[in-house]
Amino acid sequence: MNRIKVKDLLTSTAFETTVLVKGWVRTKRGNKNVSFIALNDGSIIHNIQVVVDLSIISEDSIKNVTTGACIAVVGKIVSSQGKGQSVEIIAQSIELYGGSDPETYPLQKKGHSLEFLREIAHLRPRTNTFGAVLRIRHAMAFAVHKFFNDKGFCYIHTPIITGSDAEGAGAMFQVTSLDLNQLPKDSQGAIDYKQDFFGKPTNLTVSGQLEGELAAMALSEIYTFGPTFRAENSNTTRHLAEFWMIEPEVAFNELVDNMNLAEEFLKYLINYALQHCPDDLAFLNEMYDKELLERLKLVTNNDFQRVTYTEGVEILKNSGHKFEYKVEWGTDLQSEHERYLVEKHFKKPVILVDYPKDIKAFYMKMNEDGKTVRAMDVLFPGIGEIIGGSQREDDYDKLLTRIKQMNIHEEQLWWYLETRKFGSCPHAGFGLGFERLILFITGMANIRDVIPFPRTPMNAEF
Repeated sequence: MNRIKVKDLLTSTAFETTVLVKGWVRTKRGNKNVSFIALNDGSIIHNIQVVVDLSIISEDSIKNVTTGACIAVVGKIVSSQGKGQSVEIIAQSIELYGGSDPETYPLQKKGHSLEFLREIAHLRPRTNTFGAVLRIRHAMAFAVHKFFNDKGFCYIHTPIITGSDAEGAGAMFQVTSLDLNQLPKDSQGAIDYKQDFFGKPTNLTVSGQLEGELAAMALSEIYTFGPTFRAENSNTTRHLAEFWMIEPEVAFNELVDNMNLAEEFLKYLINYALQHCPDDLAFLNEMYDKELLERLKLVTNNDFQRVTYTEGVEILKNSGHKFEYKVEWGTDLQSEHERYLVEKHFKKPVILVDYPKDIKAFYMKMNEDGKTVRAMDVLFPGIGEIIGGSQREDDYDKLLTRIKQMNIHEEQLWWYLETRKFGSCPHAGFGLGFERLILFITGMANIRDVIPFPRTPMNAEF
């Protein structure tokens, strides 16, 4: 007999049919005549109720069927007599796969804090909260690929190990095969990286963008979706050492095209979540964020407001609002500034463009004013920046000048510069932090709660 998922059983009308269901026990209750087992297999947030007639299946034979245990149940589908579900299973036989000691099972009781659940990351997917988050995360990953595939984009795998720092951030994880206890030295006493595996210093990537640009120069429309790494010693609710990035790059696109793609992409993803994850979103809306669904619909139902950085700074300075961080032209906006523009002033998502060149990366195309670049940030309610992107500098001489101005080693990026020598063209792209997206869609407050196994300073146990 083939196993049937709980998700399918809950919508079944095949009453009196004998089925096989398998899963983990959420609760067990009852009296001397009957036991009721709430069973969940992760396919849906809801449980299926298994009714055990103790005159048919002895109480002694199910004494080890406790919260957390894994069981297989053969039984008949019947119309439920209780509230909360339309069907239930009348058990004919129960097989215990794996027991769960009720004295030591960490999830025996309800109401655990999210902080406690982070300490047992190996078990937290069993909870309603993390089951919902992980199902939504899966749906969003699938939706990302579907969106780009349907638009004719090509999925490119960019390197995880790299010799360049795309963002100029500096906070990178070094990769080496050298013996750290016996590091080879050169004649100057410095580490001799010529003896390392790659013959030079290498790191885990912070972005696949630069390599993505190379592919766009041949395939026109590409995207990357892979892990990226930052070695920032940060313990905030918005930072991870290992996270996933989605980075489309499109030849012949300019800044306006880039904004259009970003808006279409975000609306598609949120609509997909609303359509395909209604039960999980309803649970998170009820338990964690009463305004979640309203906020998601705010994004899908409104055109994004497009504003220059200069206009945004003026709005903030004239707002009369007291910010923790002072607003001045030429400084990067803080989350409080971004959220004010979205939540208080425009009351809709905002795309800020034309940032000062001194606070943006070397590869962004300069505007004619010589002071700003064709950068864009998409700002969302409750979160601030969710996408950062730009039109790229496609002129070889201008790009080389910027590299030198920012003291970036030209020899590290010779291959990037060559794309501006052989068939260069206008192109643009952006980066969307996948976990930042999941934070917004789930309403969770801490980024560590939207990735299965968070990597943060002093935490790499699971």
